[in-house]
Amino acid sequence: KKYLINEQQYQSFLEKVSDIARADEYGESSILNIYYDTPDYRLIRTSIEKPIYKEKLRLRSYGTPMDDSKVFIEIKKKYKGIVYKRRVQMSYTEAVSYLNTKSSQKVFMEDKQSTQILNEIEYCRKNYENLAPRMVISYDRIAMIGREDEDLRITVDHNICWRTNQLDLRMQGQETQILEPHQYLLEIKITGAMDLKLAHILNELKIYQTSFSKYGSAYQAML
Repeated sequence: KKYLINEQQYQSFLEKVSDIARADEYGESSILNIYYDTPDYRLIRTSIEKPIYKEKLRLRSYGTPMDDSKVFIEIKKKYKGIVYKRRVQMSYTEAVSYLNTKSSQKVFMEDKQSTQILNEIEYCRKNYENLAPRMVISYDRIAMIGREDEDLRITVDHNICWRTNQLDLRMQGQETQILEPHQYLLEIKITGAMDLKLAHILNELKIYQTSFSKYGSAYQAML
């Protein structure tokens, strides 16, 4: 569930939610993503139409990567309103080499789960012709996990930017902001019913659910 909040709501939310959630292993971080798409942006155009099923393919780094930095190839699927994110870890050069090579290639993964996820990623690559880097989206994030319920995940993103030049996470490029100044994107990820205390906090601060896609908003801004 996603919420667009202002500076006052952001500060109050972090204070009030501290009894429910704590910083996770990443805490505060800068996240960089390369989104892969067809030449006519078929994946994001389909996503904007809000079908029952949609998917995205991206390469994610926590911080600016070096050649040997560990990064994630992620396939993000949404089916009937439920989001499923699957990812495998590689070095940056390995991931770019794999994703930017058109022909299928065998990549050794140490465990069966990663091999299965890679098979899903490979199926996506075969299903959409000419997938290639189309856009970089970066942002600063605060990430939290539930103190008692570890299925609860809370993230707050700001300084969300996009660019279509310099499609390499190791490099800087000319970026455009997506959100208004002092605006934040709050996301709450839960597997079941929302904690009653958390629901009360959202209600008290007048934080209301919205529909928002970083890649979708950037694509529409690009047009």
